[in-house]
Amino acid sequence: MVSIELVDLTKHYRQGKTVVRALDGVSLEISVGEFVSVVGRSGSGKTTMLDLMGLLLRPTSGRVLIDGQDAGQLNDNRRADVRGLRIGFIFQEFNLLPALNVVENVMLPLRYTKSNVKDARARSWELLEAVGLVDLARHRPDELSGGQKQRVAIARALVNRPTMVLGDEPTGSVDTQTSQELAGLMQWLNREEGVTFVIATHDLDLAAQADRMIRLTDGRVVTDEIIRHAA
Repeated sequence: MVSIELVDLTKHYRQGKTVVRALDGVSLEISVGEFVSVVGRSGSGKTTMLDLMGLLLRPTSGRVLIDGQDAGQLNDNRRADVRGLRIGFIFQEFNLLPALNVVENVMLPLRYTKSNVKDARARSWELLEAVGLVDLARHRPDELSGGQKQRVAIARALVNRPTMVLGDEPTGSVDTQTSQELAGLMQWLNREEGVTFVIATHDLDLAAQADRMIRLTDGRVVTDEIIRHAA
């Protein structure tokens, strides 16, 4: 089963008289349950590709198909529905709301769905247990370390049971040991929850933990390889 498909996808920006080809004819498929890393230098198109996958941007040309549905045929409201119900996001800067405690931050995406409050809270506690933060559920973000904040963000990304989670430099704001711990956590959640993970990163150690690595240069896919892990 294909979770997401990109078909000859381009995204161009105009800077004065210059056209910047942020993404330039990318075609690929990512299957349900894969853990995929996307690597490349700054400006290679990693973030643009994730933003197009997450329906945060519209392409200049080409198509994005999510679970077989052509996102280009959706209006803004339907695109928002797809983001809210099928896609989870993890950002480098965590994006937690300081006025809310940990469990309230995890529950936040469910406020925009028709989820029952009791069910939403139960799901949030379940994920906090999975990421090892039950004891900090009533704490606010400013009381947490960087690694703990990202664990909250990972739980929040999974709370709506998405089919796909997109991470843009999810370990970029933590130290090496914490990065390794977060990589292990995402791998475990990928296996246990069966969710497709697509992670854009400069961290080659994190990228190597994936099942597949895609390398971008100047907005184009230059390599796309399966990673063989030792048994």
